Amino acid sequence: MNKIEMYFMGHLTPKKFSKLQERLDKAVQNAPESESLLKILKILFTTEEANYAYQLPLSFFTLEEAMKILKKNKIDCLAILNNLADKGFLFDFENSTTKAFFVAPPMPGFFEFALMRTNGNFDKKILCELFQEYVNNEDDLLKSLMDNNPLAGRVFIQENAIEKQKNSKSVILDYEKVSHIINNSAEISVGLCYCRHKKEHLGKACNNPQRTCLSFNQVAKSLIKHKISEKITKKEAFEIINDSINRGLVQIGDNIQNDVNVICNCCSCCCTVLESYQKFGYSDNFTSNFISECGDNCIGCGLCKAKCPVNSITIEKKKGKKEAFIEKNKCIGCGICVNICPKNNLSLIRKDKLKIVPKDTFERIVLQAINKGKLQNYIFENQTSITQNILRKFLKVILTLSPLKFLAANKQLKSKFLNMLIKQKKFSAFRNIYYKDQKINYNHDEFDRIKNKNL
Repeated sequence: MNKIEMYFMGHLTPKKFSKLQERLDKAVQNAPESESLLKILKILFTTEEANYAYQLPLSFFTLEEAMKILKKNKIDCLAILNNLADKGFLFDFENSTTKAFFVAPPMPGFFEFALMRTNGNFDKKILCELFQEYVNNEDDLLKSLMDNNPLAGRVFIQENAIEKQKNSKSVILDYEKVSHIINNSAEISVGLCYCRHKKEHLGKACNNPQRTCLSFNQVAKSLIKHKISEKITKKEAFEIINDSINRGLVQIGDNIQNDVNVICNCCSCCCTVLESYQKFGYSDNFTSNFISECGDNCIGCGLCKAKCPVNSITIEKKKGKKEAFIEKNKCIGCGICVNICPKNNLSLIRKDKLKIVPKDTFERIVLQAINKGKLQNYIFENQTSITQNILRKFLKVILTLSPLKFLAANKQLKSKFLNMLIKQKKFSAFRNIYYKDQKINYNHDEFDRIKNKNL
């Protein structure tokens, strides 16, 4: 009997945890059924907490909405929500007019926050072994995450890789720049890297620093408030990014343009996302809109091959001379190889086929929900209502029969649909937190600007 079996020996799993798993699996980022997951949930939550958690909506919700669902008064309900936010299960958003909450997915989400927390009264080694089993060994969760379109995360280009290129016409758009995100953030925090922290507890840690997971704006405020991450200055954030670039780490963050929530600094030896990218097939949805290109002055030193985080570079003989060869279908366009090349022989160029990055979290989740057939879960999301359960099933059938996926793929129809949907009362909490009185427009004209400038 191993340590995990001894830890759970004699403990039955209450139905509340199974209901919580089912509720999490209704979201676009999924939580596939597994004994390992139920054990994780039992470590992180009490039965009472699981009972409250599974009833909460999938999309943004207000304190008043939670009071109705949980049938609690304001003081008791707020205590319940704050406790769940302390555990990283909820994001706690607030501005001058609105207080709202949003359930974090398991990953990326409250799995990571569990290892960032300093007040977790649980055995982190056992938890890390369960994370390894559920996330890395069982495959179902990672397969479902990599199957999302659009993906939750994307690669950020290392800006200095473009800046060092002589006569480069490549221009990086603001949302592609880590510097732009840092400079325009009202709040920044740093927490421990989930992947390297997990590997440390498994006895497989690398030498890269763990204090490298950055969060911004509303998410940063929530994580700081609930003592999950530590507030830092913009100067400190740049120091972390620059040190990570010098170490050859990849910047991976939110696959959205506005109000990016997190950016991680990832190593190929520990990062679950980079592992998934190679394990389940290479996807353009994850990469930046740039790709590496090798010039004519390669000396075949192999530094780029050694540093490439996804093994997209090989050293081959060409006319008796060793040269770097880049597999274009694998390259993630991070810029690490460009920065490491001693001959400045590598460069980054824009891809011919560019991917659209969602404007914000709302657009990303709606598109993911359409493509996964889960939009009904976000519209009728009261988990305890028999009527809404019937309506969810009915809408699922309608959406399966309708050309909704065609709508998601059509640029003009998609923007009209999103602009209409965001105005609905159902999504007022998101509007009030992120946009207030600002006009919201889901038209994507960023690449038209690039073409007009011939960049």
